[in-house]
Amino acid sequence: MKRTRVLINSIHAKSGGGVTYITNILPHLCRIEDLDIHVVIQEDQKYLVESLCPNTALHVLPTWSRMSTVTVQEQVVVPWLAMKIGADVIYSPANFGPLLSRHSVILLRNAFGVAALESDFSKKLYWQAVFWLSQASFAVCKRAITVSGYAKQMFLESFQRKDDDRISIIHHGVGPHFSPPASIEQREPLTLLAVGDIYIQKNYPALIEALQFLRHSFPAIKLFIAGAPLDTGHMAGLQEQIEIWGLEKNVQFLGRCSPDKLAELYRKCTVFVFPSTVETFGNPVVEAMASGCAIACSDAAAMPELVADAALLFNPDDPEDIAIKVESLLVDAELRRDMTARALERAQQFSWEKTAQQTAALLRQVV
Repeated sequence: MKRTRVLINSIHAKSGGGVTYITNILPHLCRIEDLDIHVVIQEDQKYLVESLCPNTALHVLPTWSRMSTVTVQEQVVVPWLAMKIGADVIYSPANFGPLLSRHSVILLRNAFGVAALESDFSKKLYWQAVFWLSQASFAVCKRAITVSGYAKQMFLESFQRKDDDRISIIHHGVGPHFSPPASIEQREPLTLLAVGDIYIQKNYPALIEALQFLRHSFPAIKLFIAGAPLDTGHMAGLQEQIEIWGLEKNVQFLGRCSPDKLAELYRKCTVFVFPSTVETFGNPVVEAMASGCAIACSDAAAMPELVADAALLFNPDDPEDIAIKVESLLVDAELRRDMTARALERAQQFSWEKTAQQTAALLRQVV
């Protein structure tokens, strides 16, 4: 049996959804018999992947700055490595990849809409560079994957195309360790959970303002936010907002949590809240559904596509609407049970094995 040799260019998987994707899909891809998986990473990523697929070839590059990673490692070293090992295809699970590869597949997942939310010039410039690199990579790639129908339409509009048959929609999955609690009594009362690294598009200021409304009816309410403070300036602004409103006892930042810790948090919360305004997928939403959470969710971007009828949707730009939807779940146990049942049913549509099989089929088509 001829095996398709795939070089997975993972040098950008350092936080958030990139880490979630690569750590979950790799074990499934490595088990597909007709694929010969090679993975290229940087030194600081070894802890993420070296134990996932013990028999898979890892190619470890030095950890460089973001600019030199994109301009030198990705555009020179990765294609050279692909030629050296005789790779049939390079798969870059990021918006961009090597521009000189003849058989390149990219995963379009980072939304350019974040740039409109930023006020800092350097951050706007960064997102402009991401757009240019993504556009160039899409122009030369053999195939592209988008993680939702919303993402496909957004990228087509950004690249000023009506359609492109190179694009396939492949949803992300959800890990088996995300499961509901054994009994409803395990859920802690008046506990809200939000999951996502601290970036401006996660819309935590609106959620904290909604908490200010909710505290009048529920003085003991708690909001736990699980996510790394990657944008330190934005994090400082959130902490100042909390201090001004005197919410120090109501909000706790947990930082980056392991999958096992996250699974425990999902099983304990009364309501899971996802206020993001810019998302092409939203892994925490699917994890929350698989955990049987009662979910209040933004009605923006890809979220309605993901949750269908398994969440109460709110306007993410209206903190009062967020508070109203969360409160309805807090006070109505029957509604929470109904939303839990819908969430668990909806979550069955997502699995990493399914994601890997669909991705493998696409990689074979390229070759």
